[in-house]
Amino acid sequence: MSETKMSRRDFLKQSAIGAAALGLSAYGAPAMGSVIGANDRIRIGVIGCGGMGTGHLQRLVEMSRNPDEKLQVVAVCDVYEPRKDRAKTISRGRLFHDYRKMLEMPDLDAVLVATPDHWHAKMSIDAMEAGKDVYVEKPMTLHWKEAKEVAAVQAKTARVLQVGVQSTSEDRWWRANELLKQGAIGKLLWTQSSICRNSREGEWNWGIDPDARPGANLDWNLWLGPARKRKWDPERYFRFRKFWDYSGGIATDLFYHQLGHLQIALGPEFPQKVSASGGIYAFRDREVPDTFHIMIDYPSGHTVAMVSSMANRQGIGEVIYGHEATMHFESPGVVIRPEEEFQNERREVRVPEQPRSDHMHNFLECIRSRQDPHCNARTGYRIMTAISLSVEAYRKGKIMKFDPAKEEVIK
Repeated sequence: MSETKMSRRDFLKQSAIGAAALGLSAYGAPAMGSVIGANDRIRIGVIGCGGMGTGHLQRLVEMSRNPDEKLQVVAVCDVYEPRKDRAKTISRGRLFHDYRKMLEMPDLDAVLVATPDHWHAKMSIDAMEAGKDVYVEKPMTLHWKEAKEVAAVQAKTARVLQVGVQSTSEDRWWRANELLKQGAIGKLLWTQSSICRNSREGEWNWGIDPDARPGANLDWNLWLGPARKRKWDPERYFRFRKFWDYSGGIATDLFYHQLGHLQIALGPEFPQKVSASGGIYAFRDREVPDTFHIMIDYPSGHTVAMVSSMANRQGIGEVIYGHEATMHFESPGVVIRPEEEFQNERREVRVPEQPRSDHMHNFLECIRSRQDPHCNARTGYRIMTAISLSVEAYRKGKIMKFDPAKEEVIK
């Protein structure tokens, strides 16, 4: 297979078919976006109408039927004709093949990006440069340097960017953060988390449409975009999470979720050291591991340990350990149990969750208020750095070290 490859950084900054052709600012002065008033309707477009994108599209359309939501889906975009037709039927919005044409719409306020991971950075950057707010599905990007660029563009353009980690809008993690700041468990030591699944055929083996034909009803080259140029392979298109070109497997699909809400609880930090282990132990039809474990050391002096397998669903609970007490997450909120040595000074504490806007409503509210959403660009960048370095650690067989002050990998 041909593997000619443009630098991802060069692709992200390329303007020949992006900014110059479509009038986007391409890292220059940001295009001016409209200011949405409290009574104005938010007009949104969806880019990527596969399983996740269609789920978001259906919900947005359902929300739009409630006049109190003040929301309208005005455009949809995909490179596969059956998905385009389905999205058009659901939304009745304008139909696009190339998302860059969608970004030219003056009556578009925001976009939702639900494409494979290797497109997240460029689409998010292009949208913000075009003056649009962005909801981008997790992971924020495929590589940490891309996340750094996305965060920089967000800061420059002042657009609202929400990363699709829905659990960061659950109140329990914000309660946990408040408690940890108050010293509720003493010195923070380490945190455990897992996400495990099982199936006979292996995770991400979604159905393949036998009628998919590049050049007829599918734009394979446009779908590849910044990834390596390869011959048509339905496995890569329909089951992209099994391949390094488009995904980090467990790390980017699942651990990004877990580390996302833990970043809310533990507080904003870049990692200092990341190690990884695991392998392809059960399913030989993929490049990414089916069993994967990571350790993340943070400069404030604590470690996050995350374990996962796609071949056994028995995992471990999420627990935050301190010197004086341990924090558990049980319905309906946060429970803190003191260590035996500190039971004379401490008692068990239960803090229930409080109502909080869900993730999509948080995004829409922030479009109006111009406040930071729950999983904003800077938070998403910190999460992505640890996740991306775990993939590098696994693939290179080495411990990855990071300088949080310089925001650079230590060679």
